[in-house]
Amino acid sequence: MPQIDRVTPNATLPKTADVVVIGGGVAGICTALELAARGLKVAVVEKGEIAAEQSSRNWGWCRQMGRDARELPLILESMRLWRGMNERIGAETGFRTCGITYLAETAAEAAKYEAWLRDHARPAGIASEMLSGAALDKAVPGASTRFPSGLYTPSDGRAEPFIAVPAIARAAQKAGVEIFTSTAARGLETTGGRVSAVVTERGAIACNAAVVAGGYWSRHFLANLAIDFPQLGVLASVQRTTALENGHTTTFSGGKFTARKRLDGGFTVTHNHLSVAELTPAHFKYFFDFLPMLKLEWRGFRFRVGRRFLTEAGFKKRWALDEMTPFEQVRILDPEPVSGILDEALAELKKYFPAFAPLQVAERWAGIIDAAPDAVPTIAPVQALAGLYVSSGYSGHGFGLGPGAGKLMAEIITGEKPCVDPTPFRFERFRDGSRPVPTTGV
Repeated sequence: MPQIDRVTPNATLPKTADVVVIGGGVAGICTALELAARGLKVAVVEKGEIAAEQSSRNWGWCRQMGRDARELPLILESMRLWRGMNERIGAETGFRTCGITYLAETAAEAAKYEAWLRDHARPAGIASEMLSGAALDKAVPGASTRFPSGLYTPSDGRAEPFIAVPAIARAAQKAGVEIFTSTAARGLETTGGRVSAVVTERGAIACNAAVVAGGYWSRHFLANLAIDFPQLGVLASVQRTTALENGHTTTFSGGKFTARKRLDGGFTVTHNHLSVAELTPAHFKYFFDFLPMLKLEWRGFRFRVGRRFLTEAGFKKRWALDEMTPFEQVRILDPEPVSGILDEALAELKKYFPAFAPLQVAERWAGIIDAAPDAVPTIAPVQALAGLYVSSGYSGHGFGLGPGAGKLMAEIITGEKPCVDPTPFRFERFRDGSRPVPTTGV
């Protein structure tokens, strides 16, 4: 697993809080920070370590470019927050405005990027542009020898997941948030039809509201409340390299690779299109919910059956609040990376860009992305239970969206005017006949 900056937890579990956040990833931590800024007493409970799962294992991209139209207002707000995050928390997150380029190898790819530029970027005021020739080479040196054009957004950025989320968590603690690691939430107590406490393995915390921000584990937690949340996991493999100064500072993707400059001088290199869907019983349960995504993105998935199927088949589906839960059985989900996928990505990067030839792999890891049927997150109250909120299903977009999502969740909880329209992120969209589907995106 990648090395993470550790967060020293608080010692004594409080008896009460205004809000308990379940999950110490980017969505939960940013929500806690925003709630504390509004004067609420907040506790975060995390079954493992802060940011130990997907929040530290992602690519580290903070991008507006290529977003689904439903996410655009939220990422615009999130980018505004990212740009001021180092100053706000008084610590390094690794955020830098570096620009991102999507390289187009074919006329069809270029047409797709041009359509997004026309239909989404310009109406939203995002200064993206199509580049070619010398302009493309300035953004991504050497690109034009293999790629006729590319979509470039100079205001996009990057941050370091393994330091950013812990740094925000420590700032939240300074603001009064209490954080508890190795403290799994087992369930909720209710009084008069609304949330009255979060029960953890270490005891109960009385509260007025609970936010489920458990990433891949959110579905399991909600299922014990008889609340259905369609969510599946996708295994994404990532690698970091040794340091190399080769003139590349813009984050870019093309063909079968992506490359992002890191704060430590190396690069984060991943496959541009290929992830692994490790089948579990939930894949059969939610087959029809995810069928539109499968039809759209089937070339980007490699399906396999392995130990995860049997592991999850053996999880308890329902449990009492004094029983051990799946969250205590698996403190940190640490899957093995798929070496073949990463080998291909690195080889293709070196083939297309000889300046990367000296790169050496320093570390590889994998994480489980929590995917939603429409690839759009849920950031919303749950109508079936007053005081229950969900911030999950980010579909690989959570790191970039995190600060904005935290702000939106805090505004929803406190009844403020939301920074963006929350309608696309409502929980009930999956079961109210809306049948949301993913867009083609870029």
